[in-house]
Amino acid sequence: MSLLVSTATAVLLLQSGVAGAAERAPGVGEVRAGETADSPRAGEEAETDTFVPPQEPLETEAIDEAEAGPTASELNPEEWPRQRHRFALESGIDVVGEEQTTTAQEEDTLLDIAMRYAVGYEEIRRANPEVDTWMPGDGTEVRIPSRYILPDAPREGIVVNLAEMRLYYFPAGEAVVETFPVSIGRLDWSTPLGETRVTEMLEDPAWYPPRSIREQAAERGEEMPVKIPPGPDNPLGRHAILLDIRGYLLHGTNRPWGIGMRATHGCIRLHPRDIEYLFGEITRGMPVKIVNQPVKAGWSAEGFLYVQAFPLFEEEEKSERDVLSMAVNRIAQVLGGYSHRVDGRELRTAVERRDGEVVRISRADAEARERR
Repeated sequence: MSLLVSTATAVLLLQSGVAGAAERAPGVGEVRAGETADSPRAGEEAETDTFVPPQEPLETEAIDEAEAGPTASELNPEEWPRQRHRFALESGIDVVGEEQTTTAQEEDTLLDIAMRYAVGYEEIRRANPEVDTWMPGDGTEVRIPSRYILPDAPREGIVVNLAEMRLYYFPAGEAVVETFPVSIGRLDWSTPLGETRVTEMLEDPAWYPPRSIREQAAERGEEMPVKIPPGPDNPLGRHAILLDIRGYLLHGTNRPWGIGMRATHGCIRLHPRDIEYLFGEITRGMPVKIVNQPVKAGWSAEGFLYVQAFPLFEEEEKSERDVLSMAVNRIAQVLGGYSHRVDGRELRTAVERRDGEVVRISRADAEARERR
């Protein structure tokens, strides 16, 4: 299937059936527990189940028992090898990075490899569906999904795309982007969308488990303290970055192998090494934009069009036709008034698979777009 696509033809493309059968800053001590994107805002009362001592931070999360791997107290974080994904930015270019491959060692799990290459749990599993998560096997080739299409958002501050569970950081005054895997809110505690900003930065924060979490622990026959002090077993890790959305923050973790999952109560969780680096880079007031873009499209440096698609969240009810329509609309936005030969089969396959792979959808005979 061959398509010549421009903004003007996007609507016809969909209609023709080719589409196949979107209060203020919480000061220290003001963060509320149990608040989500649907929670009451200014002027409304929000239920809180946690006492917040003055001048102390609060985190609303529980620990997900399904998260694998040892805790930070069982390891020396300074000895963890970890790749840093930092790429030059060029005007009009949306595709950054390069895919990599590595060979598993006998003692490796996929999570070990993901940690070394700074990719998330779901990312590494999607990229290697035939490889056993816990025993890849000595000599097994493992694909590292380290090529990205930048989200459709201003290239400033921090941009988090929930669909791919990845954070993009655009340092001020530098034509570069850095990207890190993150964990986000679970089905019942979704991470809110929108524009916000950094309001406070806390080093070695204490964690005050909400009453509801303590009650859950009690039902399991466990006793959870009212306060967990700073230290290697603190679920927040050593760094917390508060946002101008009450009850939500970016923070580290004491279980780094769980990064890249829907595992939090709404906050955005980073690997300890990543949050430590960002903590030294960002400043109060920096803009933060949280988006949910399961389909991204953009231009490579060679002038060809690519698409990257991710699984929808289970609560998002969309048909395959809806998702393909979403992809076509996004491609039309990227094209603007420019006409380009698009391979419809490659587009459909990428959207159906939704495995995060960056796929070229320019036809083989398409002319490369000139730099703008």
